Amino acid sequence: METYDYIIVGAGSAGCVLARRLSDDQGVKVLLLEAGPTADKFWVRTPAGMAKLFFHEQLNWNYFTEPMPLLHDRRMYWPRGKGLGGSSAINGMVYIRGHRQDFDTWRDLGNPGWGYEDVLPCFKRMEHNERGGDAYRGVDGPLWISDPVVRHPASADFIDAAVRLGIPRSEDLNGELHDGVGFIQHNIRKGKRQSAYTAYVAPVRGRPNLTVRTGAFVQRIVFDGLTATGIEVEENGQRRIIHAAREVVVSAGALNSPQILMLSGIGPGEELQRHGIRQIVQSPGVGQNLQDHFYVHTSYRATRASSYNHEISGLRKYWQGLRYLLTGTGYLALGSSQVAAFVKSRPEEVYADLQISFRPMSFTYYGNGVVEVDPIPSVAASVYRLRPAGSGTVTLRSADPRQAPAFQPNFLAHPDDVRAVISGIRHIRRILASEPVASRVLGEHMPGPQVASDDEILQYLRAHGNSAHHPAGTCKMGQDAMAVVDERLRVRGIDRLRVVDASIMPHVTSGNTNAPTMMIAEKGADMIRKDAVAARVPAAQGAR
Repeated sequence: METYDYIIVGAGSAGCVLARRLSDDQGVKVLLLEAGPTADKFWVRTPAGMAKLFFHEQLNWNYFTEPMPLLHDRRMYWPRGKGLGGSSAINGMVYIRGHRQDFDTWRDLGNPGWGYEDVLPCFKRMEHNERGGDAYRGVDGPLWISDPVVRHPASADFIDAAVRLGIPRSEDLNGELHDGVGFIQHNIRKGKRQSAYTAYVAPVRGRPNLTVRTGAFVQRIVFDGLTATGIEVEENGQRRIIHAAREVVVSAGALNSPQILMLSGIGPGEELQRHGIRQIVQSPGVGQNLQDHFYVHTSYRATRASSYNHEISGLRKYWQGLRYLLTGTGYLALGSSQVAAFVKSRPEEVYADLQISFRPMSFTYYGNGVVEVDPIPSVAASVYRLRPAGSGTVTLRSADPRQAPAFQPNFLAHPDDVRAVISGIRHIRRILASEPVASRVLGEHMPGPQVASDDEILQYLRAHGNSAHHPAGTCKMGQDAMAVVDERLRVRGIDRLRVVDASIMPHVTSGNTNAPTMMIAEKGADMIRKDAVAARVPAAQGAR
């Protein structure tokens, strides 16, 4: 029988961190399984290549939501990474931890050990910040964190305009002042993307106690009674069982982890029965509490000097390509956004519930998968609803693991979310109408000045709003009846099984979710090592 101490399902942002940290112990054997392929490609390594990965056939699950009645029955596109590094290999590389209150709220919901002061050491341990270390930043960690190699003047003017409107200037959005405006840092090292795989696994791939396998499609978790003993996997068209002597860890992400649990018999009883799946444990919260940041995009015509659209289109894009190949700098070495402003939608909010992102360029996604830089000088700003009042679901389409789950995010179903995002549009307009950035703006393109009233803005949100691609919460951590895992990320009702990824978040964090997902895995690895269950001798074949 093929046996490892720990089997990690999913080589994404969390799984790669776990594989590195668990295999630090030379006395254990670790297996990291990934359904997708390797991701060592030029456009993965190149930060600007994210546009080419948005609809990639091999490196992206290319999911769609169910039709959304409140958004004109649109089926929203949800890209998710499929390959070594997961979504960290295709995302915008934005490094935002979240607000300290996010984590204190997790703790106060009955999850001791998850307050801000508890998780800060994990954040610091994972990163090497090029600014150097301080009370908030870490150095000598695997993940390189850097400032933009080009700080565009339009971005600096956007910050100055926001400050004039009373938004505090933050020199470090991951430091003491999160609610403010400032330049974003990214997980980019010397002009190249730092995916979780690149940072954590690639440097130790040769360890004799670490096995990494791609093209491994996990079908279900295998049990002996109420103990997880391994997984059933399909590789090269063949199915077989691989045994876990200590634990199985599911790190397939907020969209796929609940699917794997339900396919294995852990989930809402009615959902399992509907698909003829034998119930192992009744866990009504599996696939519930789906949270994401609803996002809406705006763009503005700008002076030529205020936008770098012309630098990355036409013949000049070839010059930028050569510059990047020779120096690792220039516009191809930038992450998705330059600036973030964390603001309140209304004064009575305890802390910022909106994130406004600014970039001195603009682009358009087309339905056929093509992403093109806009042909005229433009700048863009987006608003994210950070603490959604509404939530959605992940359910099964069938008992066939190859069938994508059904996703219903329920965006704009709660009036507080509608009110907040409308407020965010008005925040963007106020900032871009203020000097010094106002002199760079020639006119509003999207949604356009004709979209003025709350009802007109709402119609724009329904027609053009999107997901920020930050799903979380579908196997939430907690003490209540809907909690799927406990504060040590152990699946309730099952021995030797954990979920470690963004799905365990009780509430999605205030900002991009890649950094907190990696932190969860750092802390999860600590817990697994500390809890260190004794190795179990695999039973004979035939366990469920």
